[in-house]
Amino acid sequence: MALPFLDAMLPSDLLVRAHAAGKKFPRRMAFFYVPNGAHMPTWTPEKTGALRQLPETLAPLKDLRSHMLVLSGLTQDKARANGDGPGDHARSAAAFLTGAQPKKTNGKDIKVGVSVDQYAAARIGKETSFPSLEIGCDKGKQTGSCDSGYSCAYSHNLSWKNASMPMAKETSPRQLFDRLFPNISEQKTQVNERYRKSILDFVLGDARKLSRKLGSSDSRKLDEYLTAVREIEGRLSRAQADKEKDGTLRKLPKDAEKVGQSLPGGRPGDYGEHIRLLGDIMILAFQADLTRVATFMFANEGSNKSYKNVGVPEGHHSLSHHGNDKGKQAKIRKINKFHMDQFVYLMKKLKASTEGSYSLLDNSMILYGSGIGDGNRHNHHELPIILMGKGGGTLKPGRHVRYPKNTPLNNLYLAMLERMGAPCKKLGDSTARLNNLYSSKY
Repeated sequence: MALPFLDAMLPSDLLVRAHAAGKKFPRRMAFFYVPNGAHMPTWTPEKTGALRQLPETLAPLKDLRSHMLVLSGLTQDKARANGDGPGDHARSAAAFLTGAQPKKTNGKDIKVGVSVDQYAAARIGKETSFPSLEIGCDKGKQTGSCDSGYSCAYSHNLSWKNASMPMAKETSPRQLFDRLFPNISEQKTQVNERYRKSILDFVLGDARKLSRKLGSSDSRKLDEYLTAVREIEGRLSRAQADKEKDGTLRKLPKDAEKVGQSLPGGRPGDYGEHIRLLGDIMILAFQADLTRVATFMFANEGSNKSYKNVGVPEGHHSLSHHGNDKGKQAKIRKINKFHMDQFVYLMKKLKASTEGSYSLLDNSMILYGSGIGDGNRHNHHELPIILMGKGGGTLKPGRHVRYPKNTPLNNLYLAMLERMGAPCKKLGDSTARLNNLYSSKY
């Protein structure tokens, strides 16, 4: 079982120098995507500079302002038609991390470009067990027509290994967890194939022996990490039990939750819990340095999911074509807030996870946004983009920065890649590394 980085893993002289230099911990980056744009009047801060007041949609991030950059004026030109007619939703997702114009086809001849996450994975992925993670709440399709003659592969995927190979996302928290923490002991024991013991049941003895050898800080960090793993296993079991109540699964054993057992493959019925579970597992992967690169689609682009849990029974995509109707705009704001609340939960978890005198959020760059600005206009400039974290000390957050009209979003990706140790001269339609972020040096 992978462990988080502990001070005890370094010789004492290296530990002192590492703390002094602040270069001990790896940098991570993740890209969170929400569909159908945002209600921009309640997204964009009134003033540039220090984030003293946040607009309605960003207000849930108030306690994280010191780790937050709001970046206005960024554009994804290749999500525009550029002569290809309708299909903004498909282009928005396909171009978001690639900056490349997707070929208009609903056949097998899909073509777009390499995404920023996969560019990084190809260069630094060998340093971790998993070069990258692709996560999402909606299942994807790689074939069929989903938007005005565009393949479903475009609207259902963010991550592209190459121009014609999308990286399918994992939507099942159980399967994602098992992928990161495979229970190899199951192969050695006669266990009912439908149930699994907690991974911690197999390593607890070793963990206790290790804890006795650690300092107080490391011991506390190890305990927090193992507790998080156990807690996630319990939530996975409860998700399965909820499905059983609906008659979709047979009943779990009475002690299933106690030992973290569950049926494979299920997803929580509650959308918010689905997002949080997937995100918490991603954070575990960052803690244990199983990967340093991830993408996360809250929903496929063009999603018409309803949000009854926040009083919005109508479909998201339908409401995004609000025609300036104030009632519909109010419901869009509720959906935007729901998405933001889930994101804030995950960012607070990153901030609470310590690495020496730093946090995971200090050593990360977490982008949140959409490939559409206003859903009613289907515009691809003035995109809703925020960047969380300090990039290992190379970012100066706590600010709202506005860039000139039509500044390529991919310019931001060049700046992020440089900070990840995977510099790139050009990605998609980039023109230069984005400035006014702070410094590329630690």
